[in-house]
Amino acid sequence: AQVLMESGGGSVQAGGSLKLSCVASELTVSSNYMGWFRQAAGKEREGVASISPSGDWTRYPDSVRGRFTISRDGTNVYLQMNSLIPEDTAVYFCARSPVKYLSLKPGDYNYWGRGTQVTVSS
Repeated sequence: AQVLMESGGGSVQAGGSLKLSCVASELTVSSNYMGWFRQAAGKEREGVASISPSGDWTRYPDSVRGRFTISRDGTNVYLQMNSLIPEDTAVYFCARSPVKYLSLKPGDYNYWGRGTQVTVSS
């Protein structure tokens, strides 16, 4: 059974917004750091947001800071994406981490969803 499931992807024009959701099933996430990652065609997977278990602490790379916002409630984790640009086009994944700090490194995460496609046109 898939333990993390993403939804909310789609196609938008540059400048638009999307909100991604990640639902956990049969997996405890309330005490874990969670993250959102993306992988564009032909590129390595990169972290775009990380959040603490309480939701009080977040971390973003420079490429999305000020445009993306990660949040969580219960077993759900969200990624609000505003001012989208074509370079944001990728498959977006949510993931659960066993480490006890904010991380944008894929290697620090051990459970992954299957991803949702986001396409931004110019």
